[in-house]
Amino acid sequence: MAYKKPVLVLVGALLLVAVGWWGWNRFRPYAFHGTVLQSTEPAPDFTLMSADGPVSLRDFRGKVVMLYFGYTFCPDVCPTTLFEVQRAMELLGDDADQVQFIMVSVDPARDTPERLKEYVQYFDPRFIGVTGSEDEIAEVATQYGIYYQKHEGTVATGYLVDHTASITVVDKKGYVKLIFPYGTPAEDMAADLKYLISH
Repeated sequence: MAYKKPVLVLVGALLLVAVGWWGWNRFRPYAFHGTVLQSTEPAPDFTLMSADGPVSLRDFRGKVVMLYFGYTFCPDVCPTTLFEVQRAMELLGDDADQVQFIMVSVDPARDTPERLKEYVQYFDPRFIGVTGSEDEIAEVATQYGIYYQKHEGTVATGYLVDHTASITVVDKKGYVKLIFPYGTPAEDMAADLKYLISH
């Protein structure tokens, strides 16, 4: 019949479009939600103290590491950030075991290793909190471009610490790959982490 030819042409064209769309989605570069850093040198290693003993960045080679600099007396930014990371880990499901979150205290005078452990594990038992001397914290913070500064609070809060609120993401090979700015949604973090886990 004469009508068969146009129908076959249409079907063929639709198949080509479908295959092209699949190929474009399959092979196009991944678009990260976080800010991509093209680091040519491995992330600076460090060793700080947790409640369970010394922790070094190199201990987690082969995992994606999220480094966050904060403190347990933080009234708003830190708990908000850790809550979003907790949600991102939940969204990752079983893949969350391939991610290690480490919080480095910028308030070593008040944040003991034990207090840090209690604080971070309130959000997720896999989270690690580490601290050290004032000089050790300052050195690590400087290596990662982190700003922090004490300032007066209230009688109720004691002093507060202004600090960089972003999360630094180190890939499985030990290179800084991403920065998650403060306020990055859990869904965006989970998507980027899932990509890094699989590559």
